[in-house]
Amino acid sequence: MEAQSLKSVIEKAVKNEEEARTFYLGLYDLVQDPLARETLQYLAGEELAHKEFLLAYLKGEKKFVALAMDAPIDYHIAQYADKPDLEKNMNSSEVYLVAAHREWNSYNFYKGLAEAQPGGEVRDMLLQMANQELKHKEKVEYLYSNTAFPQTSGG
Repeated sequence: MEAQSLKSVIEKAVKNEEEARTFYLGLYDLVQDPLARETLQYLAGEELAHKEFLLAYLKGEKKFVALAMDAPIDYHIAQYADKPDLEKNMNSSEVYLVAAHREWNSYNFYKGLAEAQPGGEVRDMLLQMANQELKHKEKVEYLYSNTAFPQTSGG
């Protein structure tokens, strides 16, 4: 029963990571800005790494090791700014805002999975995955802030 439950949880998580990777690669095709494209490639790579970790964890090839992670800074931009529509030649700030929304959804996905688990290794692993998604959100919200509201020479 527990192994099937673990398998089901990991399969959902793997599907989420695959969808996120596909999303970022599709968004990459809509964007011209080199820095935004580089960020999207980075995010797609992170989602692939998450998927590979989850599959290896499920097979027993990887053990979960709780890492001491810095608490992410949540700027709360995705929670309050509307997600732009996806369109060809989006500007970089729109790309970062779309990515922030995606990462916020992924954070909530993992947090919800974790809350449905009893205390222990699986729950801790899912919470750590949630934390990683929140770190991604922090990065893209930072990029959004700096592109949407650039520093001027006046301060």
